[in-house]
Amino acid sequence: MTSEQITNTGSVSGDCGSAQARARTHVQAYVQTQARQNGSAKDGSATNGPARNDSAKDGPSGRKHGLQRCHAMLRPASRHALLPWLTSIIGVASALCLVIAWFPSTVWNTPIVSSDAPAHYYFIHRLLDEGLGAALHLWPHDSFYPPLFHICAYLVIKIAALFGVQCSIYAAFNITWIIASGVIFPAGMLVLCRYFLQRWNRGNPISNPISRISQASSTPESSNVSNQQVSSAVNRQYNVTFDATFVLQNLIGLFVPVLAVSSVCHPYGLLNAGPLIAFGFATSLLPFLIAATLRLFDAIAAREHIAKWLAIAAVAGVVCLVAHPRIAFTYALILVPFIVLRLPWKLILGAFIAMCVGAVAFVALMLTSFKSDRWANPDSWFHSHQPSKNLWESISFCLTDGLDGFPAILFALLLIAGTAAAFVCASRRAAARASDSFSSAASTVVPVASADVDVDASTSDIAVSAADSPVSVSCPPPASHSNATDAASASSESSRLRRNDRLRDVIALTAAFLLVALVYVCTVTLVGALPNIISAPWYRDENRIMTMLPLVALPLLVIGINALAECVSACAASASFAPSASSFSTKNSASSVPSLSSASAVSSVKNASFASNWIVLIAVFLVIAILAVSAQIVCPSRSAARDTIIAHSSLNQSDPNEQLTEQKIAVLRKVTKRTGTQATIISDPLNGSMYAETLFNANMLYPIINARTDVPSAPFGKVETAFASGDAQQVLGTVCPLTDAPEYFLTMGDQAQSLQSFPYRAQYDSFHNEELIDAYVDGGTLVKVADYSQYGQGWALYRFGCTD
Repeated sequence: MTSEQITNTGSVSGDCGSAQARARTHVQAYVQTQARQNGSAKDGSATNGPARNDSAKDGPSGRKHGLQRCHAMLRPASRHALLPWLTSIIGVASALCLVIAWFPSTVWNTPIVSSDAPAHYYFIHRLLDEGLGAALHLWPHDSFYPPLFHICAYLVIKIAALFGVQCSIYAAFNITWIIASGVIFPAGMLVLCRYFLQRWNRGNPISNPISRISQASSTPESSNVSNQQVSSAVNRQYNVTFDATFVLQNLIGLFVPVLAVSSVCHPYGLLNAGPLIAFGFATSLLPFLIAATLRLFDAIAAREHIAKWLAIAAVAGVVCLVAHPRIAFTYALILVPFIVLRLPWKLILGAFIAMCVGAVAFVALMLTSFKSDRWANPDSWFHSHQPSKNLWESISFCLTDGLDGFPAILFALLLIAGTAAAFVCASRRAAARASDSFSSAASTVVPVASADVDVDASTSDIAVSAADSPVSVSCPPPASHSNATDAASASSESSRLRRNDRLRDVIALTAAFLLVALVYVCTVTLVGALPNIISAPWYRDENRIMTMLPLVALPLLVIGINALAECVSACAASASFAPSASSFSTKNSASSVPSLSSASAVSSVKNASFASNWIVLIAVFLVIAILAVSAQIVCPSRSAARDTIIAHSSLNQSDPNEQLTEQKIAVLRKVTKRTGTQATIISDPLNGSMYAETLFNANMLYPIINARTDVPSAPFGKVETAFASGDAQQVLGTVCPLTDAPEYFLTMGDQAQSLQSFPYRAQYDSFHNEELIDAYVDGGTLVKVADYSQYGQGWALYRFGCTD
C-alpha cells in the first residue's frame, strides 16, 4: 500500500518529519498483515466450506450501497461548489470598494494635469469624432497607438447615452480605470492564485489516518453493524477535515483581491505616473493571460484539451497586445521559468527562438523609429536617469510588494517563511513519492490479498477524487480485480506525471520573483550599460517595472501560507496518529476480524485532526485578515499618490505658468468662443493649451505634448520648423493649407515647470519666443485679435494672415 493510499485530500500534505514516517510504517505493516490473514482465511474457506460467491457484491445490494456512498459525496460537493463563487464575489467587491474609496474625486470634472493625460483624453475624443475606425490611427499624425482602453471609455460614453445620460470624456476615462483596476485586476489575480492553489493541493493531500483506519477495518468479514458505525463516524470526521481545508483555501482566495489592490505598485502608481493608462490596462489583463498559458502547459503535459487552451491563451494574448504591446516583455519575463521547468525540450527551444525573434524585431523597431547617435553605447542610454533608491531599499521594496510600515514587515515575513515552507514541503513530497515508488516495486513479490481489498482501494480513490474536485465527482460501480488493477496503473501513471508539480511551481515562482526583483534593482539602483540593457524594454521606468511585483509576489505568498498551514496541521495530526496506529495494529494483529476496538484509535486521531485543521484555519484567517486590514490603514505611499493626483487636478496653482490654472481655463474658454470649434489653433502644447481640445472641443493642431517631427505625415512638425525659420512666406505657405477654416496662434506664457522633464521640450521654444512673434506681427504674418494680458503677461490670440 503506497502513501497515496494512506492519504486523502485534507488541506495539505503530511510530509512533516519522522512522526509521519513512523505512522506510515505502522499502517503499511498492519495492512500487509491483514492481507496475509485474509488470504489464509479465504484459502481455508475454499477447502473446508462452500465457495464464497465474490460476485455477490456486484448484485443489487452492492450497487445500492455504492450509489448511497456516491450520493453522500455529492451532497457536500454541491454545497462546496457555491463557496468559491461566494468568496470570489465578496473579495472582488471589497477590492472595488477600496479602489473607489481611494480614487480622487477632483478628477471627475477636470483633467489630470500630467504629461501623458492629454493624449489619452484626445484619443477618446478622436474616437467620438471619427468613430471606431480611428482606433488604428489615434495619433494626430495617424500612426498606431494601443487603443483598447480608449475604446472601452468610448463604449462607456455610448452606453450611457443609450440611457439618456451624458458622460464626459473625463468621467468615462475614470470609470474605465476603476473597472480595470477594481474589478479586472483583482479578479485576474484571484484566478491566477487559485490556479496555483489547485495545483498545490491536487494529488498532494494531507495525511488523514482516520479514513485509512476505516478502510483497513472494512474487510468482508468485518462488515457488521458495529464497524459500519465506526466507518460512519470516520466519514463524518473526514468531512470535517475536508471542510476545514476547503474553507482555508477559500479564505485565502477571499483576501487575494484585497491584497492585489493594497500595494502602490499597481494600479495606483500608474495613474499618478503620467498617467500610464494603456500599460496599466494591459497589466490588469495580464493575470488572465498568464493563467491561460499555464493551463495550456498543463494540457500539453496531459496531452488533452490542448486546442481549447491554446485558443483561450491566443485570445487573451491578442487582447493584452491590443491594450499595450510592451506588456509582452512582462509576460515573457514571468513565464520563462515555467517554460524551462514544465515544457518538453522541443517546445522550450521553440519558445526561446520566438523570444529571440521578438527581441530582434523590437531592436529593429527602436533603431528605425528613434534616431540617436547613442545606440552603440549602452552606457549612455537613459543618460538623464538618476537612481531613486539604494540597494537595500530596492530589495526591501520587492520583498514587501510596495507596502508600508507594519503590513510591509508582515508581508515580507510571510513571503520568506512561506517560500521556505513551500520548498520543504515540495521537496519532501517529491522524496516521499520516490520512496513510495521504490516500495511499490519491492512489494510486487507479496501476494495480493484479495479482490475485496482491491475494491476497497478503488472506492478510496473515488473519495480522493471527490475531495480534489468538489464540483465534479464520478462514481463507478465496484470494480473487479482486473479493473481495479488497471485503474491503479492509470492512477500511478497520472501520479508519476504530477509528482514534481509542487516543487516545479515553487522553483518557477521563486525564479520569476527574483527576475522581477533583478529588473527592479537594475532600474532604481544600478547604473551602467548592463542595467540599461536589462531595463530598456520598460524604458527604465520604475513605475512600469514595479507593476510586475504583485504578479509574482502574491502567488508566492499564497502557496507559502498554504505550505505553512500544511506543516502545522500535518505535524499535529502525525504526532497523534503514530501511537494510535500502533495501538490499533497491536489490538487487531491476533484476529483477522477487527472489532469496535478500532473506535478508540479513530477517536484519538479524530480529535487531533479536528483540532489541528480548525486551529490552523483560524490562525491563517487571522494572519491574512490582519495583513489585509492593516494594509488599508497604514498606506502612506498610496495616500501620497492620491494627494499628488489631487494636486495635479487642482486649478489653484501658485505658478501662473503651470499647465492648467483658473486663468488659463478662462482664456481657453474665451478663445474657443471666439474661434469656434472648426478653426485650427496653433500653440505651444507645453503651456497647457492642449487641454482646450477636450475641455471645450477646440481644434488644437497638436493636442498632446509629444509631437514627433520625424514622421512625414506630421503637420505640426512642419509648422514648427516653418515658424522657427523667421520666413513669413514659409510660415504662411505651411500653415494656410492646413484646413479651409481660419488658423490662429495662441500665446499663454512659458512652458509649465511640471513638464520640464520632457526630453523634447526645446523643439517648441519658437512658439513662445516674444521677439520672433513680434517680428511676425510687424510683418503682417500674425494679426492680434484678442488680448489677454490681464490674465498673464504677453497672453494673446493672433490670426494668421491667410487669404480666406
